[in-house]
Amino acid sequence: MNPSTLIGIVASILLLAIVLFFSAEDPLLFIDLPGLGIVLIGTAAATFIAYPLREVVRVFGLLGKIVRNEKLYIDKDLEDLVDISRTWMQGDIRAVEKQLEDVSNPFLRNGVQLVIDNVPEEDILDLLQWRIARMKATEHAEAQLFRVMAGFAPAFGMLGTLVGLVNLLFLLGDGDMTAIGRQMALALMTTFYGVLLANLVFKPVAVKLERRTEQRLVMLNTIMQGISMMSQKRSPSMMRETLNSFVAEVRDEIIDHSVVARAKAESAATPSTSEGAGRTGVSRQ
Repeated sequence: MNPSTLIGIVASILLLAIVLFFSAEDPLLFIDLPGLGIVLIGTAAATFIAYPLREVVRVFGLLGKIVRNEKLYIDKDLEDLVDISRTWMQGDIRAVEKQLEDVSNPFLRNGVQLVIDNVPEEDILDLLQWRIARMKATEHAEAQLFRVMAGFAPAFGMLGTLVGLVNLLFLLGDGDMTAIGRQMALALMTTFYGVLLANLVFKPVAVKLERRTEQRLVMLNTIMQGISMMSQKRSPSMMRETLNSFVAEVRDEIIDHSVVARAKAESAATPSTSEGAGRTGVSRQ
């Protein structure tokens, strides 16, 4: 399981435990099945109306992607690309094709295949950029689905609140405090469920999917740059250094904070040394 997702689930359970067992006299007061049903069924109904069936059904698979600790294997892909480029520079096309059989990344495999088929570089880049754009659009739509659900959930929470308030107004004349309390709970709990689902489930999942897409775009653009260099017959060593710089951790290009901290530490230590020397000279006198 993805470590950050696991931490989030544990923190969510802890939050609910605090709400139920420490902030309420009776934890069962926060369990209202009619209110939860209004939010869940209403959100599902609106989602099915807004999206085609095939896209809504994919929600369960997307949740699996969030839970899994998905690895991109970018280091292996770049190493495969450099090795294939080295073989390509030697002019052994059969060996390159044999190496392609062991490549698990279809984007990398198809790009290299176009290179060894002597397709012009501009055409290769156009095709690869189109595939990247298509993947970005598809995954953006997947994340947007959860953002739409995050907007529906509080709305149906407010709908449940209105239903509870309308029923409450009809019961005020009877003076039945039990029924009035039940309707008031329904009115408040639906809003609680809507806000909770939107901000603890749907929006975090959308952000997680968007972040996953960003990482995959970096990987695909890096591979595309390597394929472009391979098409230009650049040296494998230069390709390795260039691609590694693309995937390296982001550093501050303006100032190196470690050097500044070391300089401050040295400047702070210098006065104390001179002061100690002065004190030694005084004591000697």
